[in-house]
Amino acid sequence: MRTALTDLLGVEHPIVGFNRSPAVVAAVTNAGGLGVLAASVYGPEELDAQLTWIEEQTGGKPYGVDLLVPEKFVPGDPADLVASMRAQIPEEHFAFVRGLLEKYDIPPAETVDRQQIAASLTKPGAVALLETAVKHRIALIASALGTPPPELVSRAKAAGVVTAALVGQARHAERQLAAGVDVLVAQGTEAGGHTGTIATMVLTPEIVDIAGDRPVLAAGGIADGRQMAAALALGAAGVWCGSVWLSSSEDVAVQAIKNKFLAASSADTVRSPTRTGKPARQLKTAWHDEWAAPGSPAALPLPLQPMLVDEAWQRIDAAAEAGHEGALRLESFFVGQVVGSFRDVRSAGEITRTMAADCERRIRELAGRLP
Repeated sequence: MRTALTDLLGVEHPIVGFNRSPAVVAAVTNAGGLGVLAASVYGPEELDAQLTWIEEQTGGKPYGVDLLVPEKFVPGDPADLVASMRAQIPEEHFAFVRGLLEKYDIPPAETVDRQQIAASLTKPGAVALLETAVKHRIALIASALGTPPPELVSRAKAAGVVTAALVGQARHAERQLAAGVDVLVAQGTEAGGHTGTIATMVLTPEIVDIAGDRPVLAAGGIADGRQMAAALALGAAGVWCGSVWLSSSEDVAVQAIKNKFLAASSADTVRSPTRTGKPARQLKTAWHDEWAAPGSPAALPLPLQPMLVDEAWQRIDAAAEAGHEGALRLESFFVGQVVGSFRDVRSAGEITRTMAADCERRIRELAGRLP
C-alpha cells in the first residue's frame, strides 16, 4: 500500500508501532511498518544501547523514537535536579502512597532508582535524549505533550530526520505546524497514555483539513485492519498504534498485566493523572479507586507524580507477577479502549502483517460496492 507516509519514510505499510520495548520496535520495522521507541523511559546512555540493539536487529530498515516534551512542568535546580524536585513533594503524598501499599499488603521488592529519568521529563531532558538519538540512524523523531523546542526541530532537520508531533486538538496542530514539524499524529481520546477528550473519528479529519500537504496519522482506537481502513478513509496517510503491542509477545509488560488486558472490556479504562501528573488512559483498577476516594490527595504535576509513585509501581508489578492478591487488584498500565479486542498474545510482526492485509482486504471490499 502506498501513501504519503510510505513515500516519506520508505516503509512498506503505513503502520507506526509505538512501544517502550526495543523488541517490539524491531519486530514492527522488520514486518514492514515503522517501529518507534518510547525514548523517555530511558536515560541517554541506556537509550544509546537500546538504539544500537534495534539497529543490529533491523539491518538498516527505518525506525524512530518518541520523546515526551511537556510544555508545563515543575522546575528544579539543575545542580541537583532530583533532590530539588523531591523536596517539592508534600509529605501527605508520601504518606498516602505508603498507606496504600500497606493496605494492600504489598511486600518490599528490589527496585531500580529511576528518579533521575523521571526528573528529566523537561525540555532540557528531551533535548539530551535527542542528542543521543540523532547519533543513530533514526528516520523519525516524534514529540508529545507540547510544542517541541526550536532546537529539537532544527537539530532533527539538520540530521535529515523526519519530525512528527502528537496532537489532540486543532489548536495543538496549528502550533506544531508553525513549529515546522513534518507529520501530525491526530490522537483521539480512545488512545492509551496521555490523551485529550476528542474522539479519533472527529479529530482525524479536522487535523487533515488543517495539515494541508503534510501527512497526518490517526491514533487512538486502532488495533486491526478495519480500524486502519477507517483511518485512511478519514484522510489519514497511516496509523500510529500503541496499545495493540501490549498484547504482543515481545512487549516487556509482566504477564500479570497482560492477563488483565486479555480479560478486560473496552469499558475498563480511565483517564487519570495518578501515574504521571497528566491525564493518561490506563486500565482502571483499585489503584484509581483509592486516589478518587474522599480525603485522598490530588495528583501532583509532572514530573513530581511519577517521582512519587515509580517505586510503588515497581513493587506492585513484582508482587502481581508473583500472584499476590492485593497487587493484582492494584495492577494497571497505560492502555487504550481497544483493550476490549485483545483475545490472545501474538508476535508484533504477526500483528503488523495481519493489520496491513486486513486493511487492504477491507478497502477492496468497499471498492467492490461501487457501481
